[in-house]
Amino acid sequence: MDATSQKTLNLSAIVWRQPDGSPVACREKLKVLNENLEEIRQCCQDALEDAVLMGCEEGQVREVFEAIVRSIHNPYAKGD
Repeated sequence: MDATSQKTLNLSAIVWRQPDGSPVACREKLKVLNENLEEIRQCCQDALEDAVLMGCEEGQVREVFEAIVRSIHNPYAKGD
């Protein structure tokens, strides 16, 4: 895939929000959130490349990634 066909995620454009909708303003929190997201992105990129090199269908790999994200449990949710 060439660089022009790749979609890139601009981390600096993300406005992280608190449950009440107000933006997260603490620079350290923003730094940690963005670093975590970049680590996740890189891990997924590596896993996708491995899967495609091993002959897996790209669309299926992406579906599995999406299912993993949907299955993540929030241990801090009220009522759990």
